[in-house]
Amino acid sequence: QVQLVESGGGLVQAGGSLRLSCVASGRTFSVSTMGWFRQAPGKAREFVAAIRSSALGAAYADSAKGRFTISRDNALNTVYLQMNSLQPEDTAVYYCTYKFGSEYYEPDYWGQGTQVTVSS
Repeated sequence: QVQLVESGGGLVQAGGSLRLSCVASGRTFSVSTMGWFRQAPGKAREFVAAIRSSALGAAYADSAKGRFTISRDNALNTVYLQMNSLQPEDTAVYYCTYKFGSEYYEPDYWGQGTQVTVSS
């Protein structure tokens, strides 16, 4: 019903920046929440950030606050994650998510993921 395609992952040195993008297609709705989860090797999948379609509310994990910024372009059905001051601990597969409505933490759809690797 909804397809999500991430891009922008790659290899970066500690202290560097990356900008992830995710485009939603298919049967999307005006009231929705898009965001990002990540999963590092040997760790559980964890919430990173999410934003409502109104763009007036966003949520961040404690590890992301002050370093990551989530934004979206409703006309393009695209969500972005600007990641600054990256650390090796940020190395993970980052998954784009989509939720009908305005709830942050229980996505309805998942993308395939994009790898982010931060070298020390």
